[in-house]
Amino acid sequence: MMLPKGEVWVCRKCGNTVQIKEEEKKGIVEKGKRKETIVVEKEEINLPIDKTVQCPKCNEFGVYWEAMQTRAADEPETRFYTCTHCGHRWREY
Repeated sequence: MMLPKGEVWVCRKCGNTVQIKEEEKKGIVEKGKRKETIVVEKEEINLPIDKTVQCPKCNEFGVYWEAMQTRAADEPETRFYTCTHCGHRWREY
């Protein structure tokens, strides 16, 4: 987690620094001696869309999906789905 210090973000663990962008400065709020950061970003989804999968919540077709290896290497991957209509998330093993 990086915290603001002057004009840079500083990693609490390793000390790595990154210059704070101008649009990020709007979210930094000072409270007493401590600075709090409020970062509001629009999440951009660049995942493949599968229009054959049906959402169990809204029953619409069309989901974003991603696959991850969440178990041992000899186990099958876990597929995570996000509905393009209602935003519901679920997974299949």
